[in-house]
Amino acid sequence: MLDRTEVFLEKYRTPLPTYLSEMSKHAQDHNIPIITRGTGDVLRYILRTVVPDEILEIGTAIGFSALFMKECLPDEDVHITTIEKIEARYAQAEVNFSKYDKDNRITLIKEDAGYAINRLRDEGKRYKVVFLDAAKGQYIYFLPVLIDLMDVGGVLVTDNIFHNGVVMNSKYAVNQRDRTIHERLREFLAAVTGNERLESLIFPVDDGIVVSKKIKQ
Repeated sequence: MLDRTEVFLEKYRTPLPTYLSEMSKHAQDHNIPIITRGTGDVLRYILRTVVPDEILEIGTAIGFSALFMKECLPDEDVHITTIEKIEARYAQAEVNFSKYDKDNRITLIKEDAGYAINRLRDEGKRYKVVFLDAAKGQYIYFLPVLIDLMDVGGVLVTDNIFHNGVVMNSKYAVNQRDRTIHERLREFLAAVTGNERLESLIFPVDDGIVVSKKIKQ
């Protein structure tokens, strides 16, 4: 159920295309993680401000966010590369892309993100926008490579950095099973906000978003 703020904001949002609304409901009914409307608001603003020709997404899930980003720039010649290693998810994404990406502007890489992003860097790929929404405990390890994958002026958007509020708690109040991810997300936040190559801002939107612009090569 939407809280009061979300109910209010919904009046001012661009409605989702029917197929994305149906995908969102399917994800909600089956407990599949996709971006929230608040994250979508931030992504739409950044995409329409930066107007990238190449986007990299880490964490495809069922393909909702890749298709959403494509819809944000319907008249632009934008290409999206998205990475997912979980077969049950990328299989659904392939079906959705075959239905809704008729002009083949989305490329799905079915591989572990750590290997994939290092290979893309070695191939000399560059992206104006990178959207990071994968395994939270891996964010700290992905960060240096993702910075290298952006030219100066590129923007990294990192989702779910509060991890359902866990990261804001004292480590002594965190369950043993969550302590590693608690530590790694805090390490990531320190690294992304303290990196001299980036200018970063943490947005307390939904489960937390960091927007980082690359300011130095």
